[in-house]
Amino acid sequence: MAGDVTPGRETVLETERLLLRPWRVAEAAIQRELWTERDPRVPPHRRIDADGRPTVEDLEHAIRIRAHQPSSTGLLAIERKAAGDVIGYCGLIDSGRGAEGEPELAFELLRRVWRQGYATEAAWAVLDWARSSGYDRVWATVWDWNTASRRVLAKLGFTETGRTEVDPVRGTTLFTTRQL
Repeated sequence: MAGDVTPGRETVLETERLLLRPWRVAEAAIQRELWTERDPRVPPHRRIDADGRPTVEDLEHAIRIRAHQPSSTGLLAIERKAAGDVIGYCGLIDSGRGAEGEPELAFELLRRVWRQGYATEAAWAVLDWARSSGYDRVWATVWDWNTASRRVLAKLGFTETGRTEVDPVRGTTLFTTRQL
């Protein structure tokens, strides 16, 4: 797996089946599809609201803004090389929920491609990117009811820290970490 993390240059990661790269404006509809597929237990600010937001146009605008902010963190589009289609995202975010200076791994894929190993494959590439960017440890949070994501994190070697955040409506958020 190779990653280009030169400051000021676009990050592209490659695996056997996938390219992880910056989002293109024309792919905003894929982002919106991800928003529509989210479990109803996901907090409202991460789901389509009563006014239909975010719209495709809102997401296009966000992609344009992020295109001018190169970084050693970010959510990269996951493109299947063979099909040339975008199926979700994976990357590093600065959520502020982990330890200072340690990013959080995040991933989300379209339901139609679940259970094919893409999340694990993409996440391995992102963990290599994190290591090459100088990070020693990465965090991930996951809802206790999200068994598929919990399985992915276990395959990647993440372990639960014992820290949780309980939401009586949405469930418990588990905090996991992995040394790089």
